[in-house]
Amino acid sequence: MIVTVDTGATKTLVANFTSDGKLGEQIKFLTPKDPKEYVKLLRETIINNYSGQTVEMIVVALPGIVEDGVAIWCNNLKWKNFNAAAALKGVLGNTPIYIENDATLAGLAETRALNPIPPLSLYVTVSTGIGTGIITNGHIDPSIRHSEGGHSLVEFDGKIVEWESFAAGSAIVKAYGKYARDITDKKTWAEIADRISRGFLALIPILQPDVIIIGGSVGTYFEQYSEKLNKILEDKLPTHIPLPKIVQAKHPEQAVIYGCYYYAIDSLTDI
Repeated sequence: MIVTVDTGATKTLVANFTSDGKLGEQIKFLTPKDPKEYVKLLRETIINNYSGQTVEMIVVALPGIVEDGVAIWCNNLKWKNFNAAAALKGVLGNTPIYIENDATLAGLAETRALNPIPPLSLYVTVSTGIGTGIITNGHIDPSIRHSEGGHSLVEFDGKIVEWESFAAGSAIVKAYGKYARDITDKKTWAEIADRISRGFLALIPILQPDVIIIGGSVGTYFEQYSEKLNKILEDKLPTHIPLPKIVQAKHPEQAVIYGCYYYAIDSLTDI
């Protein structure tokens, strides 16, 4: 069994997979803002549900920059230099624990779901914040695994600001007073498409991905803005820069835990 943990800025999802990839029980709880409370609640959840069972690996996804098991910075949780690996060590005895960025893991899962697997894919989760994962040939690229596309500096409303500050789900709620699920007005969705396009106009010329995959809570409503988004990018990208294929994530709300599973399988194979 593989235990996976998707730590979001709002909620945490704990799930398990069999070795052949079958998703088991899923447990959700609100993510505490205090990392000590988070560790306490997560340890209790894992021990209460998986103690005594054969668990080969635990993979924990965190919404921020992760290096060697340490959350260097999780913007939406305000965690800084949080050693998650050390805090969770021994939760199930000698079961190894791996910590990785959530968007990178989601990108791994969603890229593996494509046929054929593209040489380079850019996964973007538009949720409380904006996270990005860059996957090359179906694997996490170690040279750019710490990239944070959501913090790209772009122009909006006459100012140079971070992409996620005006295009993330939380920014949409602030701007329109509604969650994405409650927005039905075409004009509003056209404006949201414009907000989302700003970051892509900065990233596409640099990365030139073969495919862009959009996930997260706002990714769930991809059909509401996909046509307008493609039109904006087609009109504004330089003529010599190809517009990548843009697709919706197959598991917008579960991509991270599937990514945890693939990460575990790859790691176990390398051991």
